[in-house]
Amino acid sequence: MSYQFMLPGRTLVGQNALEGCGDILTGFGRRALVVTGKIVVTTDAMKKLAELLNTRKIGYSVFDGITGEPTDRMIEEGVRRYREDGCDFLIGIGGGSPLDSAKAIAAMTVLKGKISDFMGQEIRGDFPPVVLIPTTAGTGSEATKFTIITDTEKDVKMLLKGDALLPQLAVLDPDFTLSAPPGVTAATGMDALTHAVESYTSRKATPLTDLYALDAVRRIFTFLPEAYRDGGNLKAREEMALAAYEAGVCINNASVTLVHGMSRPIGALFHVAHGLSNAMLIHTCLSFAMDGCPRRFAELARIIGAAPPSCDDRTAAESFLTALGELCRVLEIPTLADYGISKEEFFRAAPKMAKDAMASGSPSNTVKFVSEEDLLFLYSRLW
Repeated sequence: MSYQFMLPGRTLVGQNALEGCGDILTGFGRRALVVTGKIVVTTDAMKKLAELLNTRKIGYSVFDGITGEPTDRMIEEGVRRYREDGCDFLIGIGGGSPLDSAKAIAAMTVLKGKISDFMGQEIRGDFPPVVLIPTTAGTGSEATKFTIITDTEKDVKMLLKGDALLPQLAVLDPDFTLSAPPGVTAATGMDALTHAVESYTSRKATPLTDLYALDAVRRIFTFLPEAYRDGGNLKAREEMALAAYEAGVCINNASVTLVHGMSRPIGALFHVAHGLSNAMLIHTCLSFAMDGCPRRFAELARIIGAAPPSCDDRTAAESFLTALGELCRVLEIPTLADYGISKEEFFRAAPKMAKDAMASGSPSNTVKFVSEEDLLFLYSRLW
């Protein structure tokens, strides 16, 4: 049976990667809308981007209205700025929120109606070029055809998708991630790990995504603790930048499963950052999913050295879950209660969260039958 495998149009990787893409940017247009947040706009990464655009005589406007995870209202404001300032391409720079927003804004400069009209549809159109420059190592948005935007009317995180959302250029410079604080490093790194493990254990996994997923998992277990302990460790930052990209490629082609499906409603209703909510859920959800494909979980254990090749699959799979729990401990991942979420409010919201999670389609990619009742049970296990 045939399958499709898609990547961004072009990817530049390594220190000073941004400096090497001047000719490419010149070919995209005359004026860029730079989509970012209020912290990133003050960083060296933004300074280097501005210098490059000025040197190449490319006009630009800065839209720094992505405050927290993106909402439909932020996207509407970005579209307004794009049109008013006469822009013809977009550059997203920052964490996953600005990158997702740049893709969504590009799409809505062309599409008619509200962005919520396109939830659950394959988004198509001749959109302006998009350049994505991550400053964290985790979301993998620079490698995917997905964007996650909150519908503020329904309190739902919308998963929007379409091949046309893939960026024309991704720029991975590990220097840009050096300023990420430990908490962000941990949450985004766990997001990348979730992508890699979910795609490897997805019904949509392929031999190509398996290659990327296993390599990403190996890198993350080795280098995420180092990047967390010492943010200035350039080797660890380089490896995590590659792992996040690899994991993004994986979900672009094999999708996500149970963890992401259950995580998005928590983020929408309780305003928990996406990577952190994944990290809070990952051990509970994967413990449930493991018996659907123990051989695959066993292979994950072997690739990180948590189990020897001679170990039987069930024991090896359990060793992976043990290693995962230890990684969460090292990274000081909080529980829902530690985070300050009310147990009573959480349980009141659980039925809506379970329905929204199932509606996203992600839990159905799990290599095990998952029902709405299962999701309610798993939400309860988080306490």
